[in-house]
Amino acid sequence: MEETEKRVDTAERPEASREELMGALESVLFVTGEPLPKPEIARAFSLNQLELNVLLSELEGELEKNRRGIRLFTTDDTVQLVSAPEYNEWLVKLLAPPQEKNLSDSMMETLSVIAYRQPVTRADIEAVRGVRCEYAVSQLLKQGFIKELGRKEVVGRPMLFGTTDAFLRRFGLHSIDELPPMPEIETEDEE
Repeated sequence: MEETEKRVDTAERPEASREELMGALESVLFVTGEPLPKPEIARAFSLNQLELNVLLSELEGELEKNRRGIRLFTTDDTVQLVSAPEYNEWLVKLLAPPQEKNLSDSMMETLSVIAYRQPVTRADIEAVRGVRCEYAVSQLLKQGFIKELGRKEVVGRPMLFGTTDAFLRRFGLHSIDELPPMPEIETEDEE
């Protein structure tokens, strides 16, 4: 018996068998994620090239007709599942990395003071830096590098600030304990 006689034409298969083959093909293409050579697929599914082309055409038609989120991308030699172009805006929203903004010198100085002295108030930060820090604090809050930890139990009850997990991730730290030690600053008295 010739190999082509052993194989059954997809048009002659019962409906459930065709659906099962299409489901299996979709699963294989999904799991691999890479372009698969058509001869390899035909071999795995015991199909000849014509039967595979019919099955691919039917699967492609089903995916498009039902407005599925995936499509077949077929070349002469390979087949791959890809995302449907009409759903691109959702992919971009989810997968596009947010543009990482550079931190200005004043924001880095403010963030350093908060990281090493947390919990800390705005007045504490300004005392260390010697300049006002409202803008830097507001930008660091907006970018998620610091958070409000509560209020200090003193007159006026100023807000206390500390760093967040986003701060740790940005600087490749697993915990605040991994911060490098503060450099020793020589004072005029020591000279």
